[in-house]
Amino acid sequence: MDLLEHNRKAWNRESSQGGQWSIPVSEETISKAREGNWEVILTPLRAVPKAWFGDLQGKNVLCLASGGGQQAPVLAAAGARVVSFDLSDVQLEKDRMVAEREKLDLVCIRGDMADLSEFTSESFDLIFHAVSNVFVPDVEIVWKECYRVLKSGGELLAGFMNPSFFLFDHDQSERTGKIEVKYKLPYAEPASLDEAGLQKLEKSERAFEFGHTLESQIGGQLNAGFTISGFYEDYWTDEIPLNSFSPSYIATKSTKTRS
Repeated sequence: MDLLEHNRKAWNRESSQGGQWSIPVSEETISKAREGNWEVILTPLRAVPKAWFGDLQGKNVLCLASGGGQQAPVLAAAGARVVSFDLSDVQLEKDRMVAEREKLDLVCIRGDMADLSEFTSESFDLIFHAVSNVFVPDVEIVWKECYRVLKSGGELLAGFMNPSFFLFDHDQSERTGKIEVKYKLPYAEPASLDEAGLQKLEKSERAFEFGHTLESQIGGQLNAGFTISGFYEDYWTDEIPLNSFSPSYIATKSTKTRS
């Protein structure tokens, strides 16, 4: 199976159906961003600290696998020169629509987050990478590519799943009210699923997911050469039992400290 093509089609369907991460921002949101009143998210609920961005005016920003007409247009309205790089045609079209409507400095390019060969080394001042590496099998390649295309001193702002989320069958937890460990980490679809899980995945037609270890998520950034200088955790709005006990998301701010 072609994983990239499967996930591209899955996200095109999700976006076409108007999912939570596929609703373009309003004209009012863009107007406020131009006035300096803006916020964006790397994880579902918590706004990224403004201090993590520094002065966005004139910065070259790569919005990596975070299309959908939300974060990229806001950062462009706040003064950045933005490239939105995403696998989904429909997600990119929503970024493009807002950019054209609001006359923003935003370019949309379709591609795989693990292959940034489209860009020369040291092209960007900042990478904004909201939760999406859950859809790629090898996250350490993503970190290495991010490091390569960032300028020396550039920042990587990344959101990702806490791997503990993938220990559990959340559909079963919702039915029974019990939180029981079912899967071994690192979690990877379809390999981690039993026959019933495979059938459910095929029926849902959603993208394949991968629950990367913290060694790959955090250690992978360090191994790529980044210095991590910011960190926070976040919960999810979905009403799964685990949310009552543990955050499911992590955000990091990392700096390319050598060229």
